[in-house]
Amino acid sequence: MPLKKIVIIGPESTGKSTLCEQLAAHYHTGWVPEYAREYLMTHGTDYKYEDLIAIAQGQLALEDAYTARSKNLKLLFVDTDMYVMKVWSEFVFGKCEPWILEQILLRKYDGYLLCRTDLPWTADELREYPDPVTREKLFHIYKDCLVNQDTPWSEISGQAGQRLEGAIRAVDKLIA
Repeated sequence: MPLKKIVIIGPESTGKSTLCEQLAAHYHTGWVPEYAREYLMTHGTDYKYEDLIAIAQGQLALEDAYTARSKNLKLLFVDTDMYVMKVWSEFVFGKCEPWILEQILLRKYDGYLLCRTDLPWTADELREYPDPVTREKLFHIYKDCLVNQDTPWSEISGQAGQRLEGAIRAVDKLIA
């Protein structure tokens, strides 16, 4: 059985990384962390448009490395993909590198989980948008991306345990 990949996306501070880690534990499998965090912690938060292509390439290299290590697994969770890079790039800079858009077309996934903004925003040194209106706007941009593509997806909402239970139900449907 080939490796199935489920991507978790959504605005910042919606529990994507936590959910990836919890789902990987539940299914006894692996997950790919978000490369942007490592990049920004190393290079600083004063990023430029050109940094986003380096972050996108780093994310895909990280995903490829985890995929290569997951040959005996049936499922891999991915925290962030090129839709996130597209939304980030267009939201902040009003444009997106064609390479990122090409990767959206080339990379194939088995499902998406879109995290709602119903968790309280948690500040950290990398997060930029605490405003609920902006967070909800970003959520709808992500939702528009998913509505206009063919890979199945589910919205994930609720607090801690509810969120995980909903995600498990969604993943079970995606991998059935």
